[in-house]
Amino acid sequence: MIPGGGQPDMQQLLQQAQKMQQDLAVAQQQLAETSVEGTAGGGLVKATVTGAGELTGLDIDPKAVDPEDTETLADLILAAVRDANHSADELQKQKLGPLASGGLGGMPGLSL
Repeated sequence: MIPGGGQPDMQQLLQQAQKMQQDLAVAQQQLAETSVEGTAGGGLVKATVTGAGELTGLDIDPKAVDPEDTETLADLILAAVRDANHSADELQKQKLGPLASGGLGGMPGLSL
């Protein structure tokens, strides 16, 4: 390429792409190793998920268990898991923000 000719240096673009790919892999690994918690029912049900969204734990306070009303317990579990997944989504946005948006050096159309 002609220096200063307005054409991108392909070698430099490839290096940027490789660096972004490596950074993304590191961030994804960090997310998989980070746990976030969601709760429902004032803490009666707690769900733990990884930053990648994998459910790894579920704690249910005995006070939340009513044999006559398992529907409410199911609703609390769903709410806790959703809350935890929302926290995982926020963590992903923080960790992957610029990496997940694609594009190299602000050049649209050059996403990985």
